[in-house]
Amino acid sequence: MNYACGSGADCDSIQPGGPCSQPDTVFAHASYAFNSYWQRTKSAGGSCSFGGTAILVTVDPSESSIYQCSLSSSRMKSSD
Repeated sequence: MNYACGSGADCDSIQPGGPCSQPDTVFAHASYAFNSYWQRTKSAGGSCSFGGTAILVTVDPSESSIYQCSLSSSRMKSSD
């Protein structure tokens, strides 16, 4: 997660008090950070392996009860 946040991911939203800070779990924050990194770096050749801790999925994880924050909703909240 530190790599993703330090290499292009927008991790401000998962900081305490941020729109995506809850649930406050490593799983939720890593999911957000990995997704943000991938969305921001894939066109420049970024990879999404993270040492085997991440996988590409075809279902939006923000639609599950486990992960309730999406990149688009955090951008909207940040710009309000």
